[in-house]
Amino acid sequence: MTDVVVIGAGQAGLSASYFLRRRGVDHVVLDANPAPGGAWLHRWPSLRMRTVHGIHELPGMPFEQPAPDEPANEAIPSYFARYEQLFDLPVVRPVNVTQVVNDGALLKVETGDGVWTTRGLINATGTWRRPFWPHYPGQETFRGRQLHTADYQGPASFAGKRVVVVGGGASATQQLLELAPLAAETRWVTRHEPVWREGPFTEDYGRWVVGMVDERVRAGLIPRSVVSVTGLALNAETRAGLESGVLDRWPMFERITPSGVQWASGERFDADVILWATGFRHDLEHLAPLHLRAAGGGIQVDGTRVVSDPRIHLVGYGPSASTIGANRAGRAAVRELTAHLDGAKVVG
Repeated sequence: MTDVVVIGAGQAGLSASYFLRRRGVDHVVLDANPAPGGAWLHRWPSLRMRTVHGIHELPGMPFEQPAPDEPANEAIPSYFARYEQLFDLPVVRPVNVTQVVNDGALLKVETGDGVWTTRGLINATGTWRRPFWPHYPGQETFRGRQLHTADYQGPASFAGKRVVVVGGGASATQQLLELAPLAAETRWVTRHEPVWREGPFTEDYGRWVVGMVDERVRAGLIPRSVVSVTGLALNAETRAGLESGVLDRWPMFERITPSGVQWASGERFDADVILWATGFRHDLEHLAPLHLRAAGGGIQVDGTRVVSDPRIHLVGYGPSASTIGANRAGRAAVRELTAHLDGAKVVG
């Protein structure tokens, strides 16, 4: 048995492990990835550090800014690996957690590599393993290629193609701007009119954003994405895309046809590829046996603590689903969870 199990070794999980280590709490970090890096390990190879929207350093170790052209899926995993080693964090990988179940006053974390019994759980599984694919009429009839942004490997495969990019987030605009020069023609489609944000992401603005997302999780509603609150960054690259017409936005089409997409007006766009940059959902299916979801569809959380079960904390969920939020959440979760466990000792 261990006092705390942390599931996931991305930024939130490593932050939690760091603070558990500082407090001398016996714990283990179970990570499904084959190597350090969290979701960054899976980012598309052409994503460079110059286009990453800010990485907040992990607690206790500065993040030395890499060269602008260094691939993000190498630079950030390298930083995470050095961090794990420096602080001797007890990460075990690759371990795939299948479910978490109640075992009296304890929790049993079941995996493909055995069972861990624990007094407390910090879940830091993020979203990368749950890409969201919306469904539209006729989708199964499309004769071209459909892929999710999670499967995007760079612009080369789009050369000479007619491409529809669906989604209003940063990944959609980054990938569209990258593939458009090679594609024969592109069309950007979003459900809502994009909101462009100028100026720096200040600490005060960050607090406001966190507050907006926090309201929903406190009410047990499904969290909104951070970008739905912040809007899209208006920088040199996106300005150029707006000026060139690449980022001219179209409303959502009504249906998918064998040869492309069609709007309610009857207008069509013939396409070879549909790229679904439609985001991700929180990877929480392994917690289903605990019945934590509220009537609103989300898990009701106060800070990081699950309201219905104080043994469980969610970091990287809702307001902590950002690099700076993940660090704060890790510290807060450890402080509150250890206080709860100290007041509820279990022998076993």
